[in-house]
Amino acid sequence: MRLWGITGTNGKTTTTWIAAEFMNACEGRRAGHITTVEVFDGARRFYTGYTTPPLAKLKDIYASMEANGCTDCVMEVSSHAIHQNRVGFGEVSTFSGGAFTNLSEDHLDYHKTMDEYFRVKLSFAERIAECGLRARGWEGGVPASAGRRDFPVYVVCTDGGYGENMLAACGRLPLNVIPVSCKTPRYDLSELKLAGDYNRSNVLVAAAIAEAAGVPRDVVQKTIPKLEPRWGRLERIDNPMVKAEVYVDFAHTPDGLEKVLAAVRGEMKRRGMTGSLWVVFGAGGDRDPMKRPLMGSACARGADRLVVTSDNPRSESPMSIISQILAGIEGENGAVMVEPDRAKAIAYAIGSAGVGDVVVIAGKGHETTQEIAGVKHPFDDRDVVRRFRSDMIKWA
Repeated sequence: MRLWGITGTNGKTTTTWIAAEFMNACEGRRAGHITTVEVFDGARRFYTGYTTPPLAKLKDIYASMEANGCTDCVMEVSSHAIHQNRVGFGEVSTFSGGAFTNLSEDHLDYHKTMDEYFRVKLSFAERIAECGLRARGWEGGVPASAGRRDFPVYVVCTDGGYGENMLAACGRLPLNVIPVSCKTPRYDLSELKLAGDYNRSNVLVAAAIAEAAGVPRDVVQKTIPKLEPRWGRLERIDNPMVKAEVYVDFAHTPDGLEKVLAAVRGEMKRRGMTGSLWVVFGAGGDRDPMKRPLMGSACARGADRLVVTSDNPRSESPMSIISQILAGIEGENGAVMVEPDRAKAIAYAIGSAGVGDVVVIAGKGHETTQEIAGVKHPFDDRDVVRRFRSDMIKWA
């Protein structure tokens, strides 16, 4: 079974499942996937609680995939897993290739600086290169006759942050580096149902990985129109009691929020919608406080109406987190409301928004719990929208 690893700040989950979709559309192929949301081992789907599971769990998952006839496994590889070597490079996990989506501010509570964050992401490509040399018996040096196609594939998206930096750095490694960009797409994306340039980039990265795995171009092209939003990634949630269009999204970084709101704004313009763009969001506790004002600023710039609330406050005070978000909103345009109770914040936004408006509920996406003071309570943004009644507006 061949392994394909996807790393980056944003887009890992989407790129991973799309690459697996392309592979599964190819006759004679069966791909499993390992994502933040779920693992598919070729027979069953389950949740591990990790973006990249611990090494012992990975071994079990690989064994299940092989037993279920998987020819390929596409997986998310987090920066924490890379730094802590939770993938077992060259021992448990030998990657046939990998991909880099983008890099933007996140996890600086762990990595401290963007330079170090980038270095860790680059080390993923370096380890794939090392494993490739070892697998080919070239540890003593690359033969003079070897060309780029003899090396493991590494796809680099140049559309997002640090893309050009990663492309330059990987170009010095024994890798078959493939740059992709939605500015010069190799596929027709006119029928793609996933909104935004960032999703076009994700699809192109996934397509390049699928091609490297041997999926014919025509199979990839035929599969593109079949891709549907899922897993709280700009997933539309309908409720006949709500006049506005409502979307739930996992965006929880400044760059992710900026791109999601730009995508929605662009879609509204394309459809001639002249209503307001509402955003409900918060920031997680015990995680990178430096990005909180940046998230607030990104939302204030992108939204017409903004409701700041809680995400997973964990051990922190919700109002303390909110105050840090608000520090980035001072001087920005747009109407801002604060409601620390997330259910009430959602109810207020979707109850107040009118016909022609769009409401984006950001930050938690697929998550089904909210962690407060160390306790995880059942909570799903999607269910809150589905259960809304017009009389709930009095909550807020």
